[in-house]
Amino acid sequence: MRHKLSRQRGFTLIELVVVMTILALLATVGLAGYRHKTKVAREAVLKENLFQINHSLEQYRADRGKYPSSLNALRELGYLRDIPWDPMTQSRETWQTELEPPDPDNPDAELGVYRVRSGSTEKGENGIPYNEW
Repeated sequence: MRHKLSRQRGFTLIELVVVMTILALLATVGLAGYRHKTKVAREAVLKENLFQINHSLEQYRADRGKYPSSLNALRELGYLRDIPWDPMTQSRETWQTELEPPDPDNPDAELGVYRVRSGSTEKGENGIPYNEW
């Protein structure tokens, strides 16, 4: 009788392996979902940051009649509190700026920044690289 009770107290090796396998599968599925959701969230932040910067560029142009020579002018003159982070590169320094096309009537005029894009070359969920958004 005593021998029979001692055999029923623990788990077999097979039972432990099955439980560990199930836990590993669940963790893998959860991790994949987590990575996808964080990427989607970073893309949403990128879209909002691009909108805010580009909107500030247009406000600057509407107020002053020309685009600023750099993004720092937006911060210095109060159009933005601070230059936002590029969530894809985790930096404020990697924004790619595009200069406005030259004016044919005034080819010597200083060109300003009229559009900003991400510095990342990775592709988004939509298949388009972030630096083309």
